[in-house]
Amino acid sequence: MIWTTDQLNAELYIMGSYGLRNKRELWKAQTEVARIRNQARALLALSAEARAEKEKRLLNFLNRLGLAKEGATLDDILNLKVEDLLERRLQTIVMKKSGTKSPYQARQMVSHGHVSIGSRKVNIPGYLVRTEEEPQILLHIELPSAAAAAQPSAS
Repeated sequence: MIWTTDQLNAELYIMGSYGLRNKRELWKAQTEVARIRNQARALLALSAEARAEKEKRLLNFLNRLGLAKEGATLDDILNLKVEDLLERRLQTIVMKKSGTKSPYQARQMVSHGHVSIGSRKVNIPGYLVRTEEEPQILLHIELPSAAAAAQPSAS
């Protein structure tokens, strides 16, 4: 295997942007995106009547995960990137919703059990959040705001 500086730098940037613990998490996401794209490619090779039902099932599945918009086509699925999948991780959604300082802080909040989806406590940072679950994400900890941290205490 040949290691290229560009590939290593791109992987490192993605790991830092999404707070991944190691490259194995990135490789799992890349494998899942490749699996989805291969499935779409195989469906495109079938005849129109043979692929209609399978295409509908795949698009519904990806729509529930938030990876495909309503009315997406198989061509849209072929344009799927690993970043699209990483955006649907619980860790990333908590980071964007809660205003944490870093993706690593969001990861810690999730893994320490400060996040629930509905009535279920979820402590898996890599959990793929479905679109119907996204409004149900709750944080069970108060984050200190920047304004409160800047004020001196009244002692």
